[in-house]
Amino acid sequence: MQNKTKTNNTPLISDYTDPLELAIANMITLTGEDVTRPGLVDTPKRAAKSLRFLTQGQHQTVHDAIGDVIFDSDMEELVIVKDIELYSLCEHHLLPFIGKCHIGYLPNGKIIGLSKMARITDLFARRLQVQENLTQEIAECLMTATNAKGVGVIIEAQHLCMMMRGVEKQNSKLKTAVMLGNFRTDHSIRTEFFNLLK
Repeated sequence: MQNKTKTNNTPLISDYTDPLELAIANMITLTGEDVTRPGLVDTPKRAAKSLRFLTQGQHQTVHDAIGDVIFDSDMEELVIVKDIELYSLCEHHLLPFIGKCHIGYLPNGKIIGLSKMARITDLFARRLQVQENLTQEIAECLMTATNAKGVGVIIEAQHLCMMMRGVEKQNSKLKTAVMLGNFRTDHSIRTEFFNLLK
């Protein structure tokens, strides 16, 4: 039920000019809450800003994330970055999943700036996602950007859509892995990757 009386300079539903703020105000109202009460007056604005931040990867490109920070290198051994924190929103329930991403790659004449692996992770995590696709997208992006001989990506995360609702299992974690190139075909490289992550 939409609010029809304006008091104390609080906004009416019809006062919202930003479409996302309006949608959030309507959503709050549809839960039975009063969007004009003091604790909720600014919530549509705050929530819209938050949602835009959490989905900003949808409007960014790989170049936005990594630029031209790829260098020539004779390095031929495994490169690994562990424990990259990630936060994403489940595309099924719009609830967060939170975890860590581990990335390894085998250079092929090129290496990428260390922080760029975290930026690639954020690029794809800051979208409406499922973890399985997120893992694949990170691996394929790094493989393409560096022309690596192989790439391995492992993500382990807790999903609030499984913890707060549905089966309500508080200690469950989802682990996903994608192996490309030599990581898929060479057992010794894959084993070294897994061992170095321990």
